[in-house]
Amino acid sequence: MLKELKYLLFLIVIVLFFFLSFKYYFSNENKKNSYRSLKNIENKTENYSRNLILLNSDTVNIVEYVEKSIDKNKKNYNFWKLINNDG
Repeated sequence: MLKELKYLLFLIVIVLFFFLSFKYYFSNENKKNSYRSLKNIENKTENYSRNLILLNSDTVNIVEYVEKSIDKNKKNYNFWKLINNDG
């Protein structure tokens, strides 16, 4: 008898927990608060982005092109010629 009452109490607590959780989650108050929170975050990011300092680009003409020197001791591989060749 005591064991069945204990299980019944556990079941009631679990059902009550889910019921109250869903009731709060789908309430209008929670929806308003979540919308306000999203709006507040949006305003904060907008204000933060306005106050950002923009740095000038200092990467103009920093790439130096090096002439390719052909090494006489290096073997030339013609891989693409072998693939394209039908014979």
